[in-house]
Amino acid sequence: MPERQPDGARAAAEHAARSSYGRLVATLARQWRDLAAIEDALADAFHSALEHWPATGVPARPEAWLLASARNALIDGVRRGRVRSDAVPTLALLAEADEAAGASLFPDERLKLLFICAHPQIDAAVRPALMLQTVLGLDAARIAAAFLTSPAALGQRLVRAKARIRDAGLAFTVPEQADLPERLHCVLQAIYAAYGSGWEDVAGADRKRQGLTGEAIFLARLVAGLLPAEPEARGLLALILHCEARHAARRDATGAFVALSEQDTSLWSGELIDEAERELAAASHLGRLGPFQLEAAIQSVHAGRAHTGRTEWPVLAQLYEGLVQIAPTLGALTGRAAAFAEAFGPERGLVLLAELPEAQAVGYQPYWALKAQLLVRAGDAAAARDAYSRAIGLAEDPAVRSFLQKAQRRAGG
Repeated sequence: MPERQPDGARAAAEHAARSSYGRLVATLARQWRDLAAIEDALADAFHSALEHWPATGVPARPEAWLLASARNALIDGVRRGRVRSDAVPTLALLAEADEAAGASLFPDERLKLLFICAHPQIDAAVRPALMLQTVLGLDAARIAAAFLTSPAALGQRLVRAKARIRDAGLAFTVPEQADLPERLHCVLQAIYAAYGSGWEDVAGADRKRQGLTGEAIFLARLVAGLLPAEPEARGLLALILHCEARHAARRDATGAFVALSEQDTSLWSGELIDEAERELAAASHLGRLGPFQLEAAIQSVHAGRAHTGRTEWPVLAQLYEGLVQIAPTLGALTGRAAAFAEAFGPERGLVLLAELPEAQAVGYQPYWALKAQLLVRAGDAAAARDAYSRAIGLAEDPAVRSFLQKAQRRAGG
């Protein structure tokens, strides 16, 4: 008999959505080949759980309950003609001929589904977002934030991508080992975006993102184990392990935000840092440099402060310079400006910030926070206050917002 937990029913449903969504998609895809229909059925199942579990109690096996409910919704859809049994597949995920090979190659259903969604005939620009929505269950707003775009624009891209998949009748089977390197970069992008989304929710206040950093680390470890000769897989693992090592130091005892340069290094996890360093060293020995390795190297330099008591800003400036040569993302360009400002003075950082595309930077909170800080150091308090106002308005985390408001007041705001 299910245990009655009316007060915890919603939390249990949300936890199942966070931890089980990808597995449920993968399981249903073995029999039902229309991705849109599967997503609709799962939405119906979670809605049903929120209606029934408060009254009947949380089932002993929530994932099994949701799976059965979604299957019933799919069957009802066939009866109503919503899903035709002879329909051209939206995504033929686990074809019978490939099940045995896929099961032996992939140690996890979600990882398998990530590589399937990285099919080269899907637009590369939308593959990571498709993975985050389909496999990890992130909503459009969180995915859009990860890729610095609007939810509406991202939603349209995802709808168009699914329509092209359906209309072209693309049959996606489990990839062979030889196909994995070609698909790897998009998979790594999706895992890193998932980690970043969870990393931003330091307080764990967003139930939809609870456990997301752990899930991303788990998947990154699986990818590195599956493809140990791919340096970028090991570079990504090193990068997120270095970031995760600082988790306990990112807030003080009152919950206030602590900037990286002010964090107590004794709170950093030496175990995670050591693992990150081993992965980064292994990646470097493979002799093929990539952006995730450079980002990991940047975090490695920051980690060095735990031993030396100082941050080697000229080294960081060089690493960022290399990073923007191969991956000139808005984050990398902003990081380069910060590193150059620390190494060579605030004016140098402001010059580099001025080179950023204004249309992209206008809604990027770290850009305005850094600009405000550098303007204070350069002696332009009025402009700094304006920049702080922009940064405060763009900050979603209340602790970060409070940190910026205090900085603005110190600047005379």
